[in-house]
Amino acid sequence: MIGFRTASKDRTRSRARRLAGAGMVLPLAVGALIAGSAGTSAASPGTGPTAVVSMGDSYISGEAGRWKGNSLTNSGNRTGTDRAWVSGNTYDPAKVYGSTAGGCHRSDSAEVQSAGAIADVAVNLACSGATSENVFRASNGGVAFKGEAPQADQLAAVARANNVKVIALSIGGNDLGFADIIKDCALDFALWGSYCYDDQQYGVDEKMDGVMANVGKSVDEVRAVMRTAGYTDSSYRIVLQSYPSPIPRGAENRYTQSDWSRLNTGGCPFWNRDSDWARDSLVPQIAGRLKAVAAAKGVQFLDLRDMMQGREVCAKASKQVSSSAPASAKTSEWARWIDSSETQGLVQESMHPNHFGQLAVGRCLNLAVAQPANSASSCKNTAGADHTGMFLTSAP
Repeated sequence: MIGFRTASKDRTRSRARRLAGAGMVLPLAVGALIAGSAGTSAASPGTGPTAVVSMGDSYISGEAGRWKGNSLTNSGNRTGTDRAWVSGNTYDPAKVYGSTAGGCHRSDSAEVQSAGAIADVAVNLACSGATSENVFRASNGGVAFKGEAPQADQLAAVARANNVKVIALSIGGNDLGFADIIKDCALDFALWGSYCYDDQQYGVDEKMDGVMANVGKSVDEVRAVMRTAGYTDSSYRIVLQSYPSPIPRGAENRYTQSDWSRLNTGGCPFWNRDSDWARDSLVPQIAGRLKAVAAAKGVQFLDLRDMMQGREVCAKASKQVSSSAPASAKTSEWARWIDSSETQGLVQESMHPNHFGQLAVGRCLNLAVAQPANSASSCKNTAGADHTGMFLTSAP
């Protein structure tokens, strides 16, 4: 049965209004406690199983890992895209997200799980929707989130039980209101017929300095926890990463902006002008500021701005999954579309790297760990290749 994106214009407007009323919550998720810390005895630095830890928001927790591309088919396994499919029209998101289904959304293909053999143990502390204050220690302004202690406090236990070698951090997007930016730009396309970039840029500029100060404090909090656990700064590395663009430039979108196909078919309801702003201004601006924080704090920087180039939702170089175009990391989109009617899963998964995208980011982390601990690299994909085709260049 072909689904929700073949509606009439009236139904589209109605759907867009529902989207507005619901707030189209798109929390930038952050991760999951996946793993296997060692047993009951505490390890001192340099002993115990080696560990890689992810901290932060949805872009590293594994949000949208349920999906292998995007398909218009709403029933069954959605043309092979829905990894939560059980049988018939029965779905169990816990197959992908475990006990964090509907919450932190820590998927089985999240970055630290997909990074390969860089450590004995992978621990995902990230949680969808987390902000910087959910990373800080409770003793220093940290706030519990979704029933869990602040991530730095969780890290303390992981650091005692394992020999932590890598901490990957993705934070700042929710502080900046990235989800609201996506929502407002989508509504400007679907309802108002106006651009969003000018108003949104003003809001971003107003918040940016404060957000980056909190990102810097997040790094400091991680350092403080590790020092208390007996680690020297040089005994492990922190990899601060930026965000990929989930939508293409206007000229690279396979759907015209003159009809409703971008909403009804593609799931990328954005004007060309707003798309260009997001891809070539907002995402690079955030990346540039995060790179500066990394340099100031003496940690590694992993630039993901171009990670999904040509693999974004609605990109001409990629395809939706169908009976004639099976799900494939070589041809399918690497980000989750906006399912505004929630006919397939939760809208919070929208605009995040999907299963294929997460395999690719995991490969990026693997490559980054082989670089110097104070390096700054940009991760990119090879056109027509799967996640094994990711490669690093110097960060701009």
